[in-house]
Amino acid sequence: MAVPSPVSAEPCPEDWPYLDQDVLQASRNRQACITCHWCRHHAGASCIPLLTCQLHRGLIAHGAHLTSRCPAWTDDQARQRGWAPEGA
Repeated sequence: MAVPSPVSAEPCPEDWPYLDQDVLQASRNRQACITCHWCRHHAGASCIPLLTCQLHRGLIAHGAHLTSRCPAWTDDQARQRGWAPEGA
């Protein structure tokens, strides 16, 4: 008898739409998606990495994470508080 897989309330990031130019803006400094608190990496189908924005619930096209950001960009928590803030 097959065991059903757990059902998650969160939609699968693979089903999210790609963010477009209405959301992402060109950025030529370190304020890019890759350094944002909301940016995450997920393993997609066949272990192909997906870049996502948790805030906008959208996918970030490969390469755009280095040259784009949205108006809601926030610094990564590790940079804001320093390494291992729980030990402070």
